[in-house]
Amino acid sequence: MAAAVTPGTGSWVVGVDSGGSGLRVALAEVVAGGPGPAETVVSRTPVRTGEAGIDARHLLEQLLPMVRGLQDRGAGDGRPVTAVAVGAAGMATLGGQLRAVLPGALEEALGIRGLALATDAVTAYAGALGQRPGAVVAAGTGMVAVGTDLTEWRRADGWGHLLGDCGGGAWLGRAGLTAALRAHDGRRGGSTALLAAAQTVFGPPAGLPGKLYPRTDRPAVLASFAPEVARCAAEGDPVATGIVAEAARRIADAAEAVCPRETDGPPDIALTGGLLRIGDPLLVPLLAELTDRLPQARVVPPAGDPLSGALSIAASLATGSLRLPGDPAMLHLVTPGTPRHD
Repeated sequence: MAAAVTPGTGSWVVGVDSGGSGLRVALAEVVAGGPGPAETVVSRTPVRTGEAGIDARHLLEQLLPMVRGLQDRGAGDGRPVTAVAVGAAGMATLGGQLRAVLPGALEEALGIRGLALATDAVTAYAGALGQRPGAVVAAGTGMVAVGTDLTEWRRADGWGHLLGDCGGGAWLGRAGLTAALRAHDGRRGGSTALLAAAQTVFGPPAGLPGKLYPRTDRPAVLASFAPEVARCAAEGDPVATGIVAEAARRIADAAEAVCPRETDGPPDIALTGGLLRIGDPLLVPLLAELTDRLPQARVVPPAGDPLSGALSIAASLATGSLRLPGDPAMLHLVTPGTPRHD
């Protein structure tokens, strides 16, 4: 980066949220140390991931026209962008190309003086809790928990539907379908209610493997059955109730693993993600688990989403007020004088 990030309001910053459903980009002015009202654009084309990880060039092909489009619509008043924060799914393990390419490319194209490259779990944290100690659970199709005491990050799960994401939507849907097939076979532990639901959603059980195994979006297909598991639980099916209770325990395992113990006050826990929309069948046992395991913590509603978190990080970087800890994989910070390897 060519020049120092200048503290103060009046700067313009960009937040980016990149995930499986596409790319969201927001431009906002820094007001009183934080981002003001944002202008946002959306691309429904997900950034490609290949053998080299997340494709930096493909991200730039979408990002730069989106930022310039926002500026052409009058946002920014012609002033340059001071800082950018990119939150991307898979950044921790697949972000090598982004860390190598984006600093130089964004400095050249936009003249930025600060860049943060974060996992989507970190931007979810910043959106939900801001810059205070605590933990955030992101439960959607997958499931990951992150926490910080403001000196280091801790992460639990987020290993994908084959190795983990325990308690997430794909895990819950798969457990429900397994119980449905047990009932179909006449094995113990099956649920006729879940079998009926599976037949309604997917058709005859014999065709279920063919509808799942070839799919590249298999986690999302599995997760689409999670609301049916919750519905059966709400209607009193004991097998479905047990599955949802186990999902709550698995999610609480991750939250317990990352929640900081030593803080000046009670740490906050925020629950985020689309899976929570299934409501009380999951939330009631999950809140009971968290209260039992982490009595010193407070469960609070999330203040914002991952895109607002990215904007918050960018604004804090622009004003020199970032308290969230840097980390090579979780929150990679590039400011004036940072060595680059591009």
